[in-house]
Amino acid sequence: FTYEKDVYRLVKIIMHGCNGKMGKVICDLVNKDADAEIVAGIDIAGANAPFPVFTDIKDCNVEADAIIDFTTASAVPAVIDYAVEKNIPAVICTTGLSDETMDMLKKASEKVAMFKSANMSLGINLIATILKKYSDVLYQAGFDVEIVERHHNQKIDAPSGTAILLADAVNEGVGGDLEYVYDRSQVRQKRDRKELGLSAVRGGTIVGDHEVIFAGQDEVIEFTHSAHSKEVFAVGAVKAAKFIKGKKPGIYDMQDVMSEI
Repeated sequence: FTYEKDVYRLVKIIMHGCNGKMGKVICDLVNKDADAEIVAGIDIAGANAPFPVFTDIKDCNVEADAIIDFTTASAVPAVIDYAVEKNIPAVICTTGLSDETMDMLKKASEKVAMFKSANMSLGINLIATILKKYSDVLYQAGFDVEIVERHHNQKIDAPSGTAILLADAVNEGVGGDLEYVYDRSQVRQKRDRKELGLSAVRGGTIVGDHEVIFAGQDEVIEFTHSAHSKEVFAVGAVKAAKFIKGKKPGIYDMQDVMSEI
């Protein structure tokens, strides 16, 4: 089965990190998508690909509708600068960004559309929406809140950006009443009512598991999400690229994408 790309709906994408694990998954996904096309790639290692690949984003002279970045935190500032210079919206999927880079992204969003989400999964963002709406019901009923996340042994940041996203959703839902606790090993005391504990597990090839636990008197309610492949995040990244095409300057996230589904 073959098809022609629809030139009228086509979203032209620059893949930053095209030779990385996520970059390859996204490229494969887009190759099967009639409404999207990778028109250029950026990777410090180069790559054999059916599109031009540049080792430095500054050298890329290909017209595009959006940039997708799935690299490392240190590489993101160059993407932001390029997005502003070329007036191309950017989908920043890389996590663990510094406060300085986030400030840079916010400033850039005054000139060009910028998309940033701690997790590109539609499932995770649906759970976050539910948590914002209903966490206070459980919190006011005396439930304690804990978050446990599990990832592969190559992940360098902890807790994950997704765990923070979910914690923020809960905290927003309860009016900002909670205090995040990352380590109880040095403290010998009972759990405080306002604690929200975050625990990180690293091992094997776990793609990404997250549990939000509400523990009350004689009952436990859990919201659980498991990613079984990286394609879950690739699908979200491509949806974001399609969404952000032609958008006016500002910061967008997966909640905005979900509002149009």
